[in-house]
Amino acid sequence: MSITESHADVRTANLFIAGRPVPAEGGRYIETFEAVTGDPIARVAAASVADAQRAVDAAAAAMPAWSGMAPAERRAVLQRAAELLGERAGDVVATMGREMGATQPWCGFNVHVATGMLEEAAAQAYGAVGEVIPSDVPGMTALGLRQPAGVVVGIAPWNAPLILGVRSVAMPLVLGNTVVLKASEQAPLTQGAIVQVLHDAGAPPGAVNLVTNAPEDAPAVVEALIAHPKTARVSFTGSTKVGRIIGELGGRYLTRTVLELGGKAPQVVLADADLEQAAAAASFGAFMNQGEICMSTERIIVDAAVIDEFSALLTSRASALVVGPPNEPTSQIGPLVHGGARDHVVALIEDARAKGAEVLAGGGADGLYVQPTVLRGVTPEMRIYGEESFGPVVALVEAAGVDDAVEKANDTEYGLAASVFGTDLGVTLDVAKRIRSGICHINSATVHDEPQMPFGGVGASGWGRFGSRAAVEEFTELRWVTVQSGPRQYPI
Repeated sequence: MSITESHADVRTANLFIAGRPVPAEGGRYIETFEAVTGDPIARVAAASVADAQRAVDAAAAAMPAWSGMAPAERRAVLQRAAELLGERAGDVVATMGREMGATQPWCGFNVHVATGMLEEAAAQAYGAVGEVIPSDVPGMTALGLRQPAGVVVGIAPWNAPLILGVRSVAMPLVLGNTVVLKASEQAPLTQGAIVQVLHDAGAPPGAVNLVTNAPEDAPAVVEALIAHPKTARVSFTGSTKVGRIIGELGGRYLTRTVLELGGKAPQVVLADADLEQAAAAASFGAFMNQGEICMSTERIIVDAAVIDEFSALLTSRASALVVGPPNEPTSQIGPLVHGGARDHVVALIEDARAKGAEVLAGGGADGLYVQPTVLRGVTPEMRIYGEESFGPVVALVEAAGVDDAVEKANDTEYGLAASVFGTDLGVTLDVAKRIRSGICHINSATVHDEPQMPFGGVGASGWGRFGSRAAVEEFTELRWVTVQSGPRQYPI
């Protein structure tokens, strides 16, 4: 990010447009603070609608030069950016921890995966492969060509700011597009570091731009980015509520959107499952990063024959997790991102308790810290059965056999991630096929990501796919081009 000064660890950060740091229109800034301590973090430029339009204009102006570069040259920029991110990992981890209150392992994991995404994007520099399509016209050669789409606007959330920030821009860039990254209001410095490493790695002026904004200005700034006539794609990761708005704006302005939204990931535990492994996966899937992950295990659907044993194993694991400050190396569960998130999670727990759910572990909160909570006997009448918690709480739902488990797994509007545990791989594969989700893991946790995999959901979890070859279809235009050799006969 364009960090221009630092006073007592309070940074001043500007927009980054056309290869240089620039202030927002009118010199307007907002202040950001650590949620737990209240300590100030940064003064961040608050972009106007005109600033957003200026960023897209800069990206459009840079398109001919960037898309005209040889794939090997774009690959070199992405490879160097990966190296720089690794070299700056210490500072990035510390900044991310302050901005979102994440534990050190989660921050370090973000650097690791984001670096891998940059490396994988570099490897796909030659990925926009076309094809020859047989034509019935004598002497005609028909081609399906993939070319850069144009300016891609990336809008990334705060919960995995490096992973999701890099994902929104890396593949579009290597395929020849230019980008504008609209940073999360919660993590502007962390996501600004992405733009900085790409610029320092050799991306030419305008190829990569950064817009930051005040929270109250987000609707107008986002609409300006989508509405700009030179914006070709919008890559959005965030809540389903906001994703519906992004999709509607994309339809209004005929701007194609790729959306990865919320989730209510089920983990199905069949009667023949390895219960120790299933409990380990459930604990990781439900409580990693305080459950603030789109793929987090929100519901565990367990066969009635093994639910008592499984419940005991998961309760033991949840009760042993260490809740503490994000800067403590021993902390496994940190604070939620803000008071509103905590209040939402606590309300879900209390609603379930009041309607008859049994609290097997946790259930309490202290400040922004919510104890890892396991609820048993969750039914559709309880809010937590259908609402995404985005916190360290998981619901156990009893199933009467395989078919009932599948039905309950699909009893949701969401469809991002899922998992199935069982020792009969034929049965588990059949269950995986019957679950409506974009991702399903057999004998593994719902939380899993690799840069080369097609990532995305169905239903209220969005549309489109991120990741490597899948991104080629999303961020390029498929054009039909023909070459006629020799004369052609026309009817008139």
